[in-house]
Amino acid sequence: MSNEQSELNVSEHRRDIAGLRYVYPVISRRAGGVSVGINLNTNNACNWRCCYCQVPDLKIGTAPPVDLALLETELRGFLHELLHGDFMQQRVPAEARRINDIAISGNGEPTSAAEFLQVIDLIEKCLNPLSFVSPLKLVLITNGSLLQREYVQQGLRKMAKLDGEVWFKLDRASEQGMQTVNDTRASLNSVRENLRMAITCCPNTWLQTCWFALDGSPPSVQDEDDYLKFLSDMIATKISPQGVLLYGIARTSMQPEAPRLSALPLVDLERFAKRIRALGVLVKVSE
Repeated sequence: MSNEQSELNVSEHRRDIAGLRYVYPVISRRAGGVSVGINLNTNNACNWRCCYCQVPDLKIGTAPPVDLALLETELRGFLHELLHGDFMQQRVPAEARRINDIAISGNGEPTSAAEFLQVIDLIEKCLNPLSFVSPLKLVLITNGSLLQREYVQQGLRKMAKLDGEVWFKLDRASEQGMQTVNDTRASLNSVRENLRMAITCCPNTWLQTCWFALDGSPPSVQDEDDYLKFLSDMIATKISPQGVLLYGIARTSMQPEAPRLSALPLVDLERFAKRIRALGVLVKVSE
């Protein structure tokens, strides 16, 4: 494990901070504590290219083969260090010294890993013999674009049995908006169907939405209206997310658009959250 002794903070999400290949700790704004990250995209490859993405040298592609034995060794060792070593005291601010979750995330779309289902099984095996003050949550952070794949659906069903949680990316709810923010030509209909599949497989599914200014301008009223219509349509089908995780930009983008991006004041996030809540939807806001 790395000897680097800098203290973790919400702006530091480097994947190599613990000196491991797959496992990395972060202070999560949305989770409210230490999140143990699982990076399956060690080649910095993703099928989307979000303009706010902090991954350097991001490329279009899929996750490489996962060394499951190495992942298990790293995860077991790091969880043991968090529980019985001095990592928390040395590296984590006092107010965040609790293990909140294991988050399958990383430097690309994690469900592109062919071993995704095996990774879920491996995490369950690593957690079973351990004791925590409170149950450790399993979270998948995903753009949801590969939900049509059977192994992804199987993985989400397995997560549901483990009381897992899915964070499904929806930054804009129009095809033009998704193309601008996420650099994807995904249709709104495919996003809607993939979200329905995610909720069907793992009912504890949340939308995660990054809300920020582009070229000094906040998202437009039309952006807000599109988002609210998308949610309203989902609610009408009786298959809707648990709520919305609305957050702003806290880390520097490593994409060419970086100079064009800026964080919104909390009051702007709260104002949009109020409109979402008016639909009867739970919203959690973090800057």
